[in-house]
Amino acid sequence: MSEVKEVKVVTADPSAIGLFGLAIVTLVASSLKLGWTEGLSFVIPWAIFLGGIAQFYASILDAKLNNTFGASAFAAYGLFWMAVSTSWLMQLGVFGETVQANIDPRQLGMVYLGYLIFTLFMTIGAMEINKVLFFDFVLIDFLFIGLTLSSFGIMEDAAHTLAAYAELLIALVSFYGAGASVLNKHFGREFLPVGKPFNMFKQ
Repeated sequence: MSEVKEVKVVTADPSAIGLFGLAIVTLVASSLKLGWTEGLSFVIPWAIFLGGIAQFYASILDAKLNNTFGASAFAAYGLFWMAVSTSWLMQLGVFGETVQANIDPRQLGMVYLGYLIFTLFMTIGAMEINKVLFFDFVLIDFLFIGLTLSSFGIMEDAAHTLAAYAELLIALVSFYGAGASVLNKHFGREFLPVGKPFNMFKQ
């Protein structure tokens, strides 16, 4: 009679690296929007490696933990930053003048609108995780509202400013969330409070 053995694979919580990746890319991207820095060139590597790869890596780990919410969020935003980085490379002419000449920012606006829809229902889900994550998603909502309006040329200056400050605040909240994720686990207690879930939807 064959004996069946179950092997439990323990995977660390990837929230910290995912949130850190989000924090770094939004910090550097917001500095450009706010006029504190200039040029896209040094935004792109952080968008690819921290915004993109770090979050996608966190998504893979969350999938192993059977965390559908975390896996979906980190994958969606990680791939977003990889795609946005590619669009910036197109804008800079890396893929040739023909590609550069055929850019229509309204197509990017459609992407931002789609991500706004995605983020709105993820915001509802975040209400049942913790308040830090919830406020992070609320700020991402405002970021995509600003980006969408700006891409379609609607209240362009105000929309750009909204996106810029929302992105900066996303960075600060994400840094805090990453720190809380590491230190709370490290010390085995709530070293940095993240706020209890709203408990509005779960039975």
